[in-house]
Amino acid sequence: MTARIIETGTLTPESLEGQIAIITGAGRGIGFEAARALIWLGANVAIAEIDEETGRAAEKRLNDEFGAGSAVFVQTDVGSDRDVARLRCQVLKVYSKVDIVINNATIAPIGAVKDVDIKDWDASYRANLRGPVLLALAFLPGMLERDCGVFVSISSVGQAYMGAYESLKAAQVHLANTLDAELEETGVHAFTIGPGLVRTPGVNTAIEQLAPLYGKTAEEFYALSEAHINSAEAAGAGFAAAVALASDFRGQEIGSKQALIAAGIETEEQPSTGGELSAEQAAQALSFCRRIRRTLREQSEGWEERSFFERQWMHRDFKKNTGMTVEQWLHTLGELEKALEHEERVATTKEIPPLAQLEEYYEHLQTLARGYEKDPDKLAEQLRVVQAWRDDINQLLTLSNG
Repeated sequence: MTARIIETGTLTPESLEGQIAIITGAGRGIGFEAARALIWLGANVAIAEIDEETGRAAEKRLNDEFGAGSAVFVQTDVGSDRDVARLRCQVLKVYSKVDIVINNATIAPIGAVKDVDIKDWDASYRANLRGPVLLALAFLPGMLERDCGVFVSISSVGQAYMGAYESLKAAQVHLANTLDAELEETGVHAFTIGPGLVRTPGVNTAIEQLAPLYGKTAEEFYALSEAHINSAEAAGAGFAAAVALASDFRGQEIGSKQALIAAGIETEEQPSTGGELSAEQAAQALSFCRRIRRTLREQSEGWEERSFFERQWMHRDFKKNTGMTVEQWLHTLGELEKALEHEERVATTKEIPPLAQLEEYYEHLQTLARGYEKDPDKLAEQLRVVQAWRDDINQLLTLSNG
């Protein structure tokens, strides 16, 4: 058997040893590949699948590949109170606990809002929002009791003619954000991950319906989204990697590729890039790094002078847009400073943090300023100051990419 994608990174078969995962809609496609990757990482998996034939086939394939008991199938309609209660009962009977929930099950009605029947909206609500809420009600209490667990929501990029799907997916993202706030002081992590565009059977069916609404063939539609296309195995491995690295991603909305990169996994879709900074470039980078870190430290100190709710919102908005807390960013930038101070040459792909996300956050601040500052002189000054912050980051990015 060829190596699984999950095997090629820094994670090991002990990364999730002894943990129990429930993956909804895991009979095929991304959910099935996520199950494979999770089992390789040491977890046991419950396949919560509505289609009995698909679910049993997935269970057999996984147990044949990894050994008896690696996976168990429980036929489940995630929108049904009774089914979710039965799922909980059967999984606890077999494995005694649940550490991980991945809300992968979905349906995606296609059509303009004015054309989609309300029954299709109701069905989408059951799969894409009611199901995740029922699973949260069923399994979060046990996770909190043990002060350990991961609850994963699945996001999607906004798309016209998919309102009955995207609206409920957006609600699932907000559910994850709310959970992150409520679970902040616990060992239970909630986050959202998007798989990218994956050619699963379900997606192929949806694209065949969606493409004509754009005046395209299915292949022409895929070509338009080529940069976002991912394989089912890579997307599933990204789900599993994100679970293994959940403490790094809590409260965030990430993509499978981001999780793969964090786990040191390279795919054809994301070739590695090399390159090092010379001593002269390292000196220039050190100057910009110090300025960026000083700006962020002063900015965060200013937040502490705000009211409780303003301060809380600012910290959450920062984390959501940059992928890390302020404290994590200051630490990361501090480590980069040390490397630039003491190393003659610094490998850019290993040492430079994801500064593009910080730059995008400052662009986000400029957008907010344009919306609330009515005084044109004050607005111009605010935009100028934030642009200087962005310029520092772009200078460091230029050095790291050069």
